[in-house]
Amino acid sequence: MADLGYAALLLALVLAVYASVAAATGERRRAAELVLSARNAALAVAALLTIAVAIEIYLLLSGDFRTFYVAQVTNRAMPDFFKVTALWGSQAGSLLFWAWLMSLFGAAVVLGHWGRMRVFVPTVIVVTQITLAFFVSLISGVWALLAYPLQLLGQSTAAQMMAEMETLNPFYQLGFTPNDGTGLNPLLRHWGMIIHPPVLYLGFVGFVVPFAFAIAALVTRQTGDLWIRVTRRWTLVAWLFLSMGLLLGMWWAYGVLGWGGYWAWDPVENAALMPWLTGTAFLHSVMIQEKRGMFKVWNMALIIITYGLVIFGTFITRSGVVSSVHSFAQSGVGPLFLIFVAVTFIYSVVLLFDRLDSLRSESVLDSMFSREAIFLLNNLLFLAVFFVTFWGTLFPVVSELLAGQKAIVGPPFFNQVAGPLFAALVVLMGIAPLMPWRRASRERLLRMVVWPAVGGIAVTGLLLLVPGLRQFTVLPGTQLRLVPVTLFYGLLTFVVATIGLEFWRGVRTRRRATGEGSLAALVALISHNRRRYGGYLIHLGVVLIALGVVGTSFFKVETQRNLARGESLTIVSPLTGAYTLTYLSFSTLPAPDDVRRTGASLMVQRDGQTIDLIQPSHDFYMTQGQAMTIPAMRHTLAEDLYVILAGWEDGGASATFKAFVEPLVNWLWIGGLVFIVGTGIAAWPRRADERASLVEPAMPVRAAAGQ
Repeated sequence: MADLGYAALLLALVLAVYASVAAATGERRRAAELVLSARNAALAVAALLTIAVAIEIYLLLSGDFRTFYVAQVTNRAMPDFFKVTALWGSQAGSLLFWAWLMSLFGAAVVLGHWGRMRVFVPTVIVVTQITLAFFVSLISGVWALLAYPLQLLGQSTAAQMMAEMETLNPFYQLGFTPNDGTGLNPLLRHWGMIIHPPVLYLGFVGFVVPFAFAIAALVTRQTGDLWIRVTRRWTLVAWLFLSMGLLLGMWWAYGVLGWGGYWAWDPVENAALMPWLTGTAFLHSVMIQEKRGMFKVWNMALIIITYGLVIFGTFITRSGVVSSVHSFAQSGVGPLFLIFVAVTFIYSVVLLFDRLDSLRSESVLDSMFSREAIFLLNNLLFLAVFFVTFWGTLFPVVSELLAGQKAIVGPPFFNQVAGPLFAALVVLMGIAPLMPWRRASRERLLRMVVWPAVGGIAVTGLLLLVPGLRQFTVLPGTQLRLVPVTLFYGLLTFVVATIGLEFWRGVRTRRRATGEGSLAALVALISHNRRRYGGYLIHLGVVLIALGVVGTSFFKVETQRNLARGESLTIVSPLTGAYTLTYLSFSTLPAPDDVRRTGASLMVQRDGQTIDLIQPSHDFYMTQGQAMTIPAMRHTLAEDLYVILAGWEDGGASATFKAFVEPLVNWLWIGGLVFIVGTGIAAWPRRADERASLVEPAMPVRAAAGQ
């Protein structure tokens, strides 16, 4: 079966190369037959990679340990469910999974736009299939063929790297059959991590579609807003999956890594954040091109950068150039990814400059008091956060190259520099809905902003002046955090009030026009203006996420103590008062066959009353010889009580516990759900009359018989 899977990989590589060449030649010669052949080849690539993935899953489930990848990520004691998810548990399988998803996106795009927008399809095939061919080449082992020539040329290091790439083939066979496999990394045996990689990959892969259409628009000189309208939903779906991937990764880190946090500005985390930042800027900026015919060059540049960052992020994750808890082991794929990113980026930029004459703006910025100006400032802030993240991520590598010593860039740098930029973005979220297109009069702007501003000022004043509310803005014994936190709460209130007023005005207008009830008017309002009100819900989700981030950043409390059985520790929440944790017992807990699980029971009390019984635990994976700490959490809307079993002595006679209070953290996850719902509404398919507005330019190739 492994040989059949490898044959499917090789044939997929050949057909991907053929599809890109045939599509490019067919477009240049206006030969529809070649373009049709390229389309069929692209569909065949998707089918072949589906077969390859199915065979790999069969090998994982059947325990074929002669296959190197199967021996690397599974063992006999693993449940079948984890054996399936091991498909993306290491380098080779995850690259196969990535390529398969990309082939499905490529096939869906070609089929979905073959009857319409065929002017773009040949170039879209070229871009998607070249990208796909690169990924399939990495896992097919063809680069290992370079090892011997490089060795003859005296390039022993490069030759060794190429030889190692043979094991990137997920169907690579060992010369013997091990009795058992190593098993999946214990950190990946969590349902959050089971879902996180596929969702994140869907986001990464999805951005290939708008990039391909952007290149097609440049190649065909159809540089109006048609390519943007065609790809709007593709872009939103990709952005949604990337956003969900980031949120799931945060949730996994919070629930599994046992450090009481959810975002560490780790290089691999940053690698996923950077395309999200530029992709978000792109989603906002294209609205200006659709509405006013402006920012054409800017939008092209943003989607080129976003696609480049997707591949660059894959380079960071898989090259070993930076240290990360999330990255794969160092391998020879890093330089190849870097070369592919460089070639793609250079070609795209050269093509962009060559087409500048067709990218002239149709309008000018009339006023800084306009929605266009706010969106431009929004874009600049997103790019500023991107540059901060990019520089902070790569600075250790640069410092090592230039000075021979790797500098450490930790969370304090990112928080201090990127934090104010994110705060400024929150302010713009509140201002943007109030701004009209073109120009706003001072009187109208003041009239629109007055009530949200009053709400923000009122909340700020209450938090500053009312002693009973100061607990929400300052830790006991210090006044240092009072002013910045209260101001930020005021800004969040301003944004929420702005969003609420927009919904209220819309519902009021609809009720007056139709006589509907408030709920019916609200549903109809959202249904008929999905893009606008879905966007408002996204902004509301961001506000709730910001609430959670502020809470955990400013008010988090932690303590650590060693307790004998019957002893207690106290941790004081800045929001709800003191918790008393009493160590009751230590025991062995039920677990899978290859896991030894021990846990401690703690009684949680407040004001002398027992409110919960929690059980932090410690898993030891015997096959891998690895340990993992499982925190116990008590969730409320106000905060989480988060407790870790850090160690124990004498069979549990005494144990060390680390306890955290995480104020407002659950509003981060609630905000994520609101964010997802809003994006789903904004991306909901258009009605037939809206789709009719997509008018296709003249087809540049001769129609082939039977198409």
